[in-house]
Amino acid sequence: MARKALTILLAAPRGFCAGVDRAIQIVERALLRWGPPVYVRHEIVHNKYVVDKLSKMGAVFVEELDECPVDRPVIFSAHGVPKSVPEDAKSRNMIFVDATCPLVSKVHVEAAHHHSAGREILLIGHAGHPEVIGTMGQLPEGQVKLIQTPEDAENLTPNSPDNLAYVTQTTLSIDDTKGIVTILERRFPNISKPHKEDICYATTNRQEAVKALSRTADLLLVIGSQTSSNSLRLKEVGQREGVPISQLIDDAGQIDWAWFDNVKVLALTAGASAPESLVFEVLQACRARFDVSLQEVEVKREDIVFKLPKILTGANNT
Repeated sequence: MARKALTILLAAPRGFCAGVDRAIQIVERALLRWGPPVYVRHEIVHNKYVVDKLSKMGAVFVEELDECPVDRPVIFSAHGVPKSVPEDAKSRNMIFVDATCPLVSKVHVEAAHHHSAGREILLIGHAGHPEVIGTMGQLPEGQVKLIQTPEDAENLTPNSPDNLAYVTQTTLSIDDTKGIVTILERRFPNISKPHKEDICYATTNRQEAVKALSRTADLLLVIGSQTSSNSLRLKEVGQREGVPISQLIDDAGQIDWAWFDNVKVLALTAGASAPESLVFEVLQACRARFDVSLQEVEVKREDIVFKLPKILTGANNT
């Protein structure tokens, strides 16, 4: 019996962004430089496959600095950390490497600039996310107010309505953030905004690619972990754009093939912390069941590369 035809629209760009690629390289180079174990404060990026792979190589993932022995190197995750963390590491004479994404660091610098200018600072983001904790932790407690929803923006009562500034988490939904910003700018016309959009290029590009695919797709599969903010946003974009079924999966093993019952067109993408090997596995699983026609849909070409920290450049086994 002839196999059912399935068109797969493959998003481009998808998968690793420059910040994630840099963070993973930092852990790998640190293992070469100092040998295992190397400690990593928080998951280096929010992807189970990546964390498991690095764990097998000798990386030990912990949540707090006091879980790390002082005689082993520690790496701070791509999401960024409060200022107190590197200060603590210095006071303990620890070797540490900061893998914070440079685009997150840009937000940290903006927040510090607004604080030094005496502005009241608003952070648009999700409570409890490591990036939000890290950004709020750049300044003394209480100096940054978190705005999570349009309701928060409408109900905000600032101390200095004419002396406000906002920054944002880098992995938010473009559309959701735009709605919150519109409210803030309507209520506080003098609010200072970022010189350049805080939501990172990779988040923006991946969301735009999903929008392009969603016009004709019956099913959207986003490869990424449930803890990954940018991956969750991709699933939400698909839902908002009207894709009948939009699912976030860790890997091909999590596919429920019943999703495909009435599907002719599958849109496939991967969050910024998901490796391309997982995309290949999903394609192989589909090819084993369907007569697949593959079409890559590119909305933007990415060529950004971030430099590694000087402490690791030219690292080897010696």
